[in-house]
Amino acid sequence: MYPGAFAATTPDHPAVIMASDGQVITYAELDEEANRLSQLLRSVGLQPGDHVAFCLENHPRFLSVAWGCHYAGLYYTAMSSRLNDDEMQYILNDCGAKAFITSAYKREAAEKVIDQAPAVETWLMMDGTTGGYASYEDEIAKQPAEPLEERPAGIDMLYSSGTTGRPKGVKAPLPDAPLEEAGGSVVGLCQLLFGLTADTVYLSPAPLYHAAPLRFSMANHMAGATVVVMEQFDPEKALALIEEHQVTFSQWVPTMFIRMLKLDDEVRAKYDVSSLDVAVHAAAPCPVEVKKKMIDWWGPVIHEYYAGSEGNGFVYCNSEQWLEHPGTVGQAVLGTLHIVDDETGEELPAGEAGTVYFEGEAAATFQYHNDPGKTENSRDPKGRGWSTLGDVGRLDEDGFLYLTDRKAYMIISGGVNIYPQEAENALALHPKVFDVAVFGVPNEDFGEEVKAVVQPADGVDGSPELERELIAFCREKLADVKCPRSIDFRDELPRHPTGKLYKRLLKDEYWKGHDSGII
Repeated sequence: MYPGAFAATTPDHPAVIMASDGQVITYAELDEEANRLSQLLRSVGLQPGDHVAFCLENHPRFLSVAWGCHYAGLYYTAMSSRLNDDEMQYILNDCGAKAFITSAYKREAAEKVIDQAPAVETWLMMDGTTGGYASYEDEIAKQPAEPLEERPAGIDMLYSSGTTGRPKGVKAPLPDAPLEEAGGSVVGLCQLLFGLTADTVYLSPAPLYHAAPLRFSMANHMAGATVVVMEQFDPEKALALIEEHQVTFSQWVPTMFIRMLKLDDEVRAKYDVSSLDVAVHAAAPCPVEVKKKMIDWWGPVIHEYYAGSEGNGFVYCNSEQWLEHPGTVGQAVLGTLHIVDDETGEELPAGEAGTVYFEGEAAATFQYHNDPGKTENSRDPKGRGWSTLGDVGRLDEDGFLYLTDRKAYMIISGGVNIYPQEAENALALHPKVFDVAVFGVPNEDFGEEVKAVVQPADGVDGSPELERELIAFCREKLADVKCPRSIDFRDELPRHPTGKLYKRLLKDEYWKGHDSGII
């Protein structure tokens, strides 16, 4: 299904509700704007299979733009609204976009890229214009609201977050079906696992340009549901929205759980969250204690999955399964899991940690755009058709997967392999810690040692006394070798709005002039 099908049957049903002011976009309005944009893109020469990019904050028109590109049968790249002009220029040129859509929010960067992306012929800006940009609102108003005569379905081509280098686009084949018939694995999974229906009210608290918020929001539209969009995450506001809109389905990252749990008890108790049937989390490992507290608070409505933009597999568990296997991210429901020894390439037995690979049709078909080397490195070296996201983990006897960390973040200290996620999970629970990153820094004797960089909680000063307190707290939970030998304090850590930490930016500072082996 697609929004137009619901515009015909339930035209006044809310498709999008904006959190800050309650603005409602109905299915009739969403479908009309998507039709007008698809007509505009076709009128300026874009044909099915061509590429368009857009860089927007969580704007009321964000999902209309995505659907307009989808209706036109295009590859579409949603770019992070936090990118600077150099990063925007790189993605525009790398993806080969022929049209670019942005908003006045990105005016400064937008002005700088207009002469730096020669393939782009159509430049559109919302909420105002600047040199070289036509008014998005004026241009779509000139177009007919009727659908294109032929509508092959489009597909997103999203870029990795670039935590270990330049981001790369993940390119899958275009759907071999017209818009009216094309489905999607995400909507199917949401219906099967999360009970998605037209009565669902879905809360999206993260930036829509990220893979999961965009794909889950569009999947909700494929089912005729309502998407409540937060312009930016605020823990108390999120709870208020659940109560106000009787949210039934939501998606989070663990840092959001931690922020909500750190609210005062009386603040958390103010809001009724009993409407929630499903609260999904993903994107990063969740500390066991955090997840236990969330299940105690919200009930057994917490679901978890492990997957990537690459779409090469999908691992899932519900609350009951997780409580029986604490720490797991679930069992494979799309693809078959294999744990592989990096040195020998051989599959490892249950209980042993190695690189996590997926087997299946999807595992062998995605490509990293313009980077055959990265594509090849993601594939099983023994040629079995498996692919990896670069994570390390193990399987238990029941086939449940437990993630250890990213291979790129592993610390080797005196020959001992240390995964910093364990120390991060421990320190994140300390009441004086707002945010934390753990990574390896140079050590003349051992090669690397464990370092933590902490953003203290509001009203807390970073001090030698706090450093000692946090190290002791970590050692109460983990072996000494896994805990930081020193802690530095920062006002803010470089964290992506989706919750992903740009650890590379911190690590680069400490390894300047050394060989860090950063991938």
